[in-house]
Amino acid sequence: MNTEAMAADSGWQSPRLLRRARVHAALGDPARLAIVDLLCLGDAAPGELGRRLGLPSNLVAHHVKVLQSAGLLRRTRSEGDRRRSYLRLVPEALDQLAPTPLPAVRRVVFVCTHNSARSQLAAALWRRSGPTPAASAGTTPATRVHPRAVAVADRHGLELDPRQTAHVGDVVTADDLVIAVCDNAHEELTGPSAPDLHWSVPDPVRSDTDAAFDAAYADIAGRIDRLAPAVTPGGHHV
Repeated sequence: MNTEAMAADSGWQSPRLLRRARVHAALGDPARLAIVDLLCLGDAAPGELGRRLGLPSNLVAHHVKVLQSAGLLRRTRSEGDRRRSYLRLVPEALDQLAPTPLPAVRRVVFVCTHNSARSQLAAALWRRSGPTPAASAGTTPATRVHPRAVAVADRHGLELDPRQTAHVGDVVTADDLVIAVCDNAHEELTGPSAPDLHWSVPDPVRSDTDAAFDAAYADIAGRIDRLAPAVTPGGHHV
């Protein structure tokens, strides 16, 4: 994975990040956020916004000016009464709130220590809903997938092969997006296999309870839901 490109796109002075900061700053006032909420549903004249929100006209004018400067609002002239204007939301401006998309990804590889629980669940979840292929591996792979990981996968309609574990060196390639789902793998791996992202998911095997495995599943599922929209497919992995 091109970690240099990732760093350049997400640097704190990158143009996209600065634009996002302006949008966040504009929405940092409750009144301005309320205006945007109303305009998500329909257009409105400044006076109509003031009446609906209980704001004086001078304050509405100030908030509208800030939102326009951030690129969130557009003003149009009424086709009926030309003295009247309407404000409309610029929907694509809200897209600025999303994190910077990752460079094109061919495959996601989830890595943990034994490739027996967290990485297996992550890969299975990604295969069900992610935009690219997925694999999993371990730094010291076990001989089998943990039975509780198989059980939690079954409960959520995922398929895990209890005999299929693999070593990082046999799986990871240079164009993979590598995600360490445990602290040990994140801290141990260097060179071509070094993780691009780190998810500090507690090891459920330490507790070895259904509750611990359910918690790990929920943690990973939530992280995948947040990551998947930021991943742009980069073709088929070979």
